[in-house]
Amino acid sequence: MQEYEYEYAEFIYYKPGYLDKEEHIWPVRAGRSIAKSNYRVGPKRIECYSLHFVREGMVRLEFDGKRVDLQKNDLFCLFPGRTYYYHMLASESPLQMNWLALDGPKVKPLLELAGLTPESPFGKQMCSPQVQETSERLIHALACVERWKPAVSLELHGLVYGLLASIVPDTNYAQPTELAGWIHECMDYMELHATEGISVQQVADFAGVHRSYFSNMFTTQVGLPPLKFMQRIRMDKAKQLLKDTDATVTEIALSLGYPNLYSFTRAFKIYYKVPPIMMRRTSS
Repeated sequence: MQEYEYEYAEFIYYKPGYLDKEEHIWPVRAGRSIAKSNYRVGPKRIECYSLHFVREGMVRLEFDGKRVDLQKNDLFCLFPGRTYYYHMLASESPLQMNWLALDGPKVKPLLELAGLTPESPFGKQMCSPQVQETSERLIHALACVERWKPAVSLELHGLVYGLLASIVPDTNYAQPTELAGWIHECMDYMELHATEGISVQQVADFAGVHRSYFSNMFTTQVGLPPLKFMQRIRMDKAKQLLKDTDATVTEIALSLGYPNLYSFTRAFKIYYKVPPIMMRRTSS
C-alpha cells in the first residue's frame, strides 16, 4: 500500500476487452485502504458503480440529505451521477475497506437483486465470510492481470458474478406481487424445457409454490392446465418438424422427450386426429 493524504491504499485498474463488453458487465478498478484519522471523501460523484466492503472500523455515509453509520461487515455502493460524502468515525479499530468499481448495463439490475438502489445504497451485515473471501479473490485476480486475454475476462466474470450472487439475499423471488409476471415466467420456462420431458411438479418447483396451487392459478390465467399447455408446445413443435424437416418420426419422438415411438404416435393421433406420417404426407 502507498501512503496518501487521507489513507494508505492500493489502487488497481482494469481495461475491459470485447468479451467484457459483450457480457454487459465488467470491473473498472479495485483496491484496499486503511484510513488515517482525518479520512474524509466528498463531495464526490463517479461514473460507474463502486462497492465498498467495510472490513474494520466505522464509516458514515451521507447521500441525498440522509446519513447512515456503517461498521464491520456492512457495505455501501456509490451509484453513478449521484453525490456522496463519507468519513471515518471513531472506533476501536481504524477504518479498513475493500472496494470494487463495476460498469455496464447489467450492474444496476443485479445490484437491485441484492437490495442496493440509489435510494438505499447500503447493506447491514451483508459482508459474510463468503463475500469477504470472494471480494479478496477478485481483487487479487485483478492485481495479477498483466494484459487483457479472453481467459482473463472469463475468470473475472466468474468472480464478479460469484461476488454479486453472494450478496443477494436468500429470498423467494418466485412469487412477485403481479401474478401475470409470475405466470409469464412459468410459461417461458415451459417453452424452454417442455421438449425435455419436464413434469408439472418441476414447473411448480421452479415457481416455488405447491403443485395444486400452481395448477389452479395457471389454468385460471392461461385457460389451459399446465400439462395440456406443455402438450401443446410439444405438438406444435412436432407438427413443425414433420412439415419442415426430413427427420424420421422416431427422431422427432425422441427429440421431443417421448420415451418411444409408440407413446409419441399415440399422443399425436389423439391431439391432431391423424397419425404423424399422415400429417407429413398431407403437407408435402
